[in-house]
This record gives sequence, C-alpha cells and structure tokens, in this order.
Amino acid sequence: MAYKISDACIECGACAEACPVEAISAGDGKYVIDPDKCIDCGSCAAECPVGAPEEA
Repeated sequence: MAYKISDACIECGACAEACPVEAISAGDGKYVIDPDKCIDCGSCAAECPVGAPEEA
C-alpha cells in the first residue's frame, strides 16, 4: 500500500529528495505521492521532519 502525505506537510522537499523512484512532487499546498509509482519503502517518512508521509 502506497504512502500518502498528510496536511502536516511543510513543503520542505525532504521527502521528494529521499524517494528512490521519484514518486513525490510538489502539489497544491503540500507534496503529493503518486500511488502508482510508490514502492512503499518508507524513505520519505524517515526523512520528513514533521512526519507528514504516512501509510495509506
């Protein structure tokens, strides 16, 4: 199951830089994860300073 980014996102970009499959991009007010590209590795969650990426 893919990760999703909650409203806690502060748009720092740490998650996007950590994603090995480039599934994360800037969205409207927060970053978003493409569920078709996400491999559920958790790299984004490990790098996020506010814990915004969470398992969907």
